[in-house]
Amino acid sequence: MAHFKESNVTDLFSPARFGAIDLANRIVMSSLTRNRAGVGNVPTALMAEYYRQHASAGLILTEATPICAEGHGYPRTPGIHTPEQVAGWKQVTDAVHGAGGKIALQLWHVGRISHPDLQPGGILPVAPSAIRPAGQVFTGQAMKDYVTPRALETSEIPALVASFAQAAQNAIDAGFDGVEVHAGNGYLLDQFLRSSTNQRTDAYGGSKENRARLLLEVMQAVCKAIGHDRVGLRLSPVTPFNDIHDANPQETFDYVVTELNSLQLAFLDVLQGTGGLPREEWMPFDYARLRALYTGNLILNNEYGFETGQAAVTSGEADAIAYGRLLLANPDLVERFRQGAPLNTPDYERLYTGEEKGYTDYAFLPS
Repeated sequence: MAHFKESNVTDLFSPARFGAIDLANRIVMSSLTRNRAGVGNVPTALMAEYYRQHASAGLILTEATPICAEGHGYPRTPGIHTPEQVAGWKQVTDAVHGAGGKIALQLWHVGRISHPDLQPGGILPVAPSAIRPAGQVFTGQAMKDYVTPRALETSEIPALVASFAQAAQNAIDAGFDGVEVHAGNGYLLDQFLRSSTNQRTDAYGGSKENRARLLLEVMQAVCKAIGHDRVGLRLSPVTPFNDIHDANPQETFDYVVTELNSLQLAFLDVLQGTGGLPREEWMPFDYARLRALYTGNLILNNEYGFETGQAAVTSGEADAIAYGRLLLANPDLVERFRQGAPLNTPDYERLYTGEEKGYTDYAFLPS
């Protein structure tokens, strides 16, 4: 790995300002579900230590965090919809800020990617349309087939939008520097965006403009609640994760990013690629076109190393790079990149289990 040399070129180590958020560098911690929340889906002291360890990243994007009880689809994922959860997150943000870091909360509603066992009162999960996803979900006790979700009524959508805005305010109350709305990876807002999961005939289905309506209403509401300069967005135009696709993703997402320009968001975070496939097997999509259409700060995400991330930032292809597995296993990744130091290997067997093992016990470089 090449060692970093000081220069005047904007690169991974350059500071940046994303809206109201100042970043010490352009190495961003990608959102990573870890399933370590406590009783009541409340963040714990162990989670505070985990995020504190990663505070040298320019910006931490937290694990996806449900905005309401109905937004949960996995066990032990921390929420942002009860006073206890807000208080739990406050100890996380205090720890990160105490270590000099910046942190934004990812706002999440899983939609149909859930099960009655994970829903309040055993109700059906909701979705744009009553289409059952392929596959199974772990409910905390067993793997179970996904069920056919209930299609949201048009009359229910304003309350859903308000839930995103309230969750954003809760995040600010918990001390976060900002939020990232999760509209990717086959979850609820992505389900509305993509043609395979949205077969509605009302104002929220059909054309790309209608399918994007909910996302844009959510973004407007969140921006109004906490200020546009503290709001980011995650998109994943062609990932098939959670049994989802779009008939014309370039057209759909070109429209979305163009509409986002008027909101002047802090950043747009784009997950590139197709599932866990190597770059040469990714579904065709013109990310450079998104870069040309979008006027704000762009974070690119997926399968980047030091050299490829450095090249993307120095060339202007991206304003920052989000790292997932590399930062998971190397909380001091910024310094390892600076020194060209060896990297720890992720403990894949304990990604979602093990408490501190495979979570807060990765080795740091000698001081």
